[in-house]
Amino acid sequence: MSAKYIQVLCVFLLLSGISWSQANKPKEGPINFGITRQIVSSQLSEVRYLNIYLPPGYNETDTVKYPVIYLLDGGTDEDFFHIAGLVQFSIFPWVDRLPDCILVGIVNVDRKRDFTFPTGIKSEKEKYPTTGGSEKFIAFLEKDLQPWIKNHYKTTGSSTLIGESLGGLLAAEILIKKPSLFNNYLIISPSLWWDDGSLLKAKTVLSAVVPSSKTCIYIATGKEGFTPGPGNHIMEKDAKMLADKINHFHNRHIHLYTDYLPLEDHATVMHQAVYNAFRKLYAKTGMK
Repeated sequence: MSAKYIQVLCVFLLLSGISWSQANKPKEGPINFGITRQIVSSQLSEVRYLNIYLPPGYNETDTVKYPVIYLLDGGTDEDFFHIAGLVQFSIFPWVDRLPDCILVGIVNVDRKRDFTFPTGIKSEKEKYPTTGGSEKFIAFLEKDLQPWIKNHYKTTGSSTLIGESLGGLLAAEILIKKPSLFNNYLIISPSLWWDDGSLLKAKTVLSAVVPSSKTCIYIATGKEGFTPGPGNHIMEKDAKMLADKINHFHNRHIHLYTDYLPLEDHATVMHQAVYNAFRKLYAKTGMK
């Protein structure tokens, strides 16, 4: 190879590198990390807002379909950005802890209303006067939101619900009363103390045969101790009681994973728990 040829080749590679770097140079301006959409809910008789993260390469014109993760407390000032970041990280090909998926963050209007069922505890009624609307909110998820997402995005039909604190209470209520509404449940620090722990004693449609298809459940708490309300409930103990209630049925379709994070508390447990759930449930059970 002549020196002249090598010189021409080096110039070509240099110019190619400069051209590539200029073409991929970041542009100044806002960083786009999702889109906000609105939906009119017939079940709640109000407009609700959604923050939606689509996987890289999402294209409305191709035939690829995606599972959907529904995030309670999904506002931009709540959990949307840091959970969307975990989703993005987990679907990187070199990480591969999640399949490409769509994240739908549900922005709150009144989380105490939407995430709680009616309570018989007088002090809770007085402290939280708008509570008790979870039945309508569950109907919104089932009859408004899920069909709307299906109609507007390319989905596989597989769905995951993430809820923490009162959101965890709602996720647990759905699991107990309508387990087939979602395929996977991430229930983090659930407020099972609500109504003096009545949900833990409630009749459930869960059985040895329901759900009839694979359902992955992840229940996590930090080191949290006593909870608000009467009954001297302990967050970790209540979460274990929920896990025991699920395990009681010995349902081969249920894949249950429990997690205790002693270095986290109620304020910090969410991010680490979701990270663990993506890693452990996807690896162990093929969560889709």
